[in-house]
Amino acid sequence: MDKHAYQLEITEVLDIFKTDGDSGLESSDADKRHEEQGPNALEEKKGKSTLKMVIEQIADFMIIILIIASALSIIVGELIDGIVILLIVVLNAILGVTQEKKAGEALAALKKLSAPKAKVIRNGSIQVVDAPELVTGDVVKLEAGDYVPADVRLIEAVNLKIDESALTGESVPVDKVCESIADVSVVGDRLNMGHMSTVVTYGRGTGVVTSIGMGTEIGKIATLLSEEEDSKTPLQEKLTGFGKMLGIACLVIGIIIIILGLVREDPLLLTFMTAISLAVAAIPEGMPAVVTVVLAIGVTRMVKRNVIMKNLSAVETLGSTTVICSDKTGTLTQNKMTVTHIFYDNKDWTPGNEEEKEALTRLIEAAVLCNDSVVSEDGTIVGEPTENALAELGISYGIDHKAFKSANKRVDEFPFDSSRKMMSTMHESEDDYVMYTKGALDNLLQHCSHILTGNGVGSLDEGMKQALLEQNSLYAENALRVLGLAYKEVSANADPVEEEKEGLVYCGMVGMIDPPRDEAKDAIQVCKKAGMRAIMITGDHIVTASAIARELGIIESSEQALEGKAIDGMSDEALSGKVAVTNVFARVSPEHKVRIVDAFKRNGEIAAMTGDGVNDAPALKRADIGVAMGITGTDVSKEAADMVLTDDNFASIVAAVEEGRIIYSNIRKFVSYLLSCNIGEILVIFVAMLIGWPVPLLPIQILWINLLTDSLPAFALGLEEGEKDIMNFPPRDPKEPIANKKMRISMAYQSIALAIAVLSAYRLGFYLSSSGDSDTDLAVARTLCFAALILGEMFRAYSARSENHSLFRMKIFSNKFLNLSVLGATAMLMLVIYVPFLQPFFNTVYIPPYYIGIIIGFSLLPMLAGELAKLHSR
Repeated sequence: MDKHAYQLEITEVLDIFKTDGDSGLESSDADKRHEEQGPNALEEKKGKSTLKMVIEQIADFMIIILIIASALSIIVGELIDGIVILLIVVLNAILGVTQEKKAGEALAALKKLSAPKAKVIRNGSIQVVDAPELVTGDVVKLEAGDYVPADVRLIEAVNLKIDESALTGESVPVDKVCESIADVSVVGDRLNMGHMSTVVTYGRGTGVVTSIGMGTEIGKIATLLSEEEDSKTPLQEKLTGFGKMLGIACLVIGIIIIILGLVREDPLLLTFMTAISLAVAAIPEGMPAVVTVVLAIGVTRMVKRNVIMKNLSAVETLGSTTVICSDKTGTLTQNKMTVTHIFYDNKDWTPGNEEEKEALTRLIEAAVLCNDSVVSEDGTIVGEPTENALAELGISYGIDHKAFKSANKRVDEFPFDSSRKMMSTMHESEDDYVMYTKGALDNLLQHCSHILTGNGVGSLDEGMKQALLEQNSLYAENALRVLGLAYKEVSANADPVEEEKEGLVYCGMVGMIDPPRDEAKDAIQVCKKAGMRAIMITGDHIVTASAIARELGIIESSEQALEGKAIDGMSDEALSGKVAVTNVFARVSPEHKVRIVDAFKRNGEIAAMTGDGVNDAPALKRADIGVAMGITGTDVSKEAADMVLTDDNFASIVAAVEEGRIIYSNIRKFVSYLLSCNIGEILVIFVAMLIGWPVPLLPIQILWINLLTDSLPAFALGLEEGEKDIMNFPPRDPKEPIANKKMRISMAYQSIALAIAVLSAYRLGFYLSSSGDSDTDLAVARTLCFAALILGEMFRAYSARSENHSLFRMKIFSNKFLNLSVLGATAMLMLVIYVPFLQPFFNTVYIPPYYIGIIIGFSLLPMLAGELAKLHSR
């Protein structure tokens, strides 16, 4: 088929699909087509098996190094060490697989959107069939409340309106027609098509099925989702790179130790044990667990700020976001049409600031009575968005809808239709009969002969009409949807069809729009202050989108707005250049949204995408972080996103950005804390070997420090409230490693100071013991070394609370979790030194309590070095 279905005449459509508009397909023909075409359903991509997920978890470079270290530990007789390391591997694999199984349910949610039943004409009669049974050429009937079961070319449309907001992002239901459309157009402009999973809100229609299943517009979105692979967040990539670096360091250190041992002719078993000790020292075994727990706690904290994070690692990604690509409808706007301008008596007014005149009274009466919306007892308004806005206008003027409509009983009506674009209703009030009419202003004025002004009813001449049309154009240029209102006093037996033709009295017009959220403008200003660009990407018209964007402060001129059809002819390189200067993308398709997000990512941006519709799902999944709306969002968008806003409030994104920055800052704090300890351990063992001293720390002691003693303060650092000025800085460079220059300087200061302190305590142990028994002296020295390392870490944790601010300018003990963790770690140290049955497990011995007092002096050195590092950075 050379042309699209919407470009064809009805007769051509019926001919191509070999069907009849009145009698539909024969059942035998439908069955044959069903066998050839398959079900009218969305295909789901086959997920990964649990075994494959486990293998992918174990294939991580850092995990492989841990497994090798575990195997070597068991081989040389260090069974406890080997088992502990294996338990770490198993725990990480379980956590990873569990997290992965929760992801990737977007296609399942899409499938649920398919209409379960459809009314179809077969064998000349209407039948109700399961939607998956539909085939191309089927003739389906559509009524208000129905889901469109497949993509259909309309061959009949009687006052038909379809809500396509979930597919196109356009907030107002679309008036449908049957005429062919010559130009190739985006989905939102195909007025003679009905699309799968959209909802009929008004009228009725008939259509020929032109596409089913994956061939429909929603099927194309499903294809985009199934083809999109989950990408790693910046944090995951950095931690993976970090793991590789540490793994390589382990291998290099192990090889050096083995070579040194062979040169010194040390026993082979001792050489292997020393190599394992250094390998264990190089790997921060507790880091994966600390990262997971800190992220999980951050997620819990974000729930209180109306944000639900589905992906733990995505928490910090939002903190590094440079671009927020936001859908307009329901995200930046209220997703509710509202009257913002009233024009009567030749003046433009805003509701609540106008002069009380008869024209206003008549206009409000027309808005309320010529209206099918229903206002419930609790104030809820149910109906078509435009009429809901008029009903809301009446409420704002104190009208009780139920009482007012009861006092002005509707006795006849002439419903809206797409040809004349007007609606009229006739009402009885005591002994009077009045007909009220609303509609498109240009159509309405053709039937008006008089106008109501401050001086009463007068003639409406052509000059006046032209002035009113110019005002209509002015409203339209500002993206307002305009309706004119009129009335006519009639007799009891009047026919609205005839009365509407002439003699109407024009009383005014209203301009309405889906207005911006009150808090969105402030939130966008905060985003700018934090160095982020707010981008509007919408399926709505460019005039409407630009007007909202200007009001929000997203753009300053129309040159910063671009239509989707302009993107079609652009190369990826040209689009990358365009997104750098464009802040509004209007009338875009799902494919356009994905290309726009990709263009930002090619430019080195960290892109967040917000949205609530089915049409947003592919871009939500493709973005570095997808943000779905919890209230108005479809299940599809929620499943595809990394984050859901429970209040649909754009301002909550700003709160999430702040939280993300705090979490990343805290991750940096404890990564620096853990690594400087591990580097210190390596220096302690390596320097001791070079000097010719016995190995000062055994594998089990290092594991105890890495997994328990260090991990407790690290958890506490992850719970820091964050720097107060964290939103006053631009986003960090996404390419910047976790261990940037500033952190490396800090770690160097602290690691060297820690090594000096611990080696000094170790050497002091030999001097203090001097028992004459080398084994006893070594045990005392190792115990002092072990204690000095742990206490040094405890004091240093307080300095690690801030990367920039001096400890002595902070409230030192304000982090109660850190206080408890330091007390807990110190208590555990005392237990393994002074409880006899624990000593053999950790190769410790009793030492006089005053020894602890002596080594506290050494233990303060790393904390002071941390403060010097901050001074150096400043």
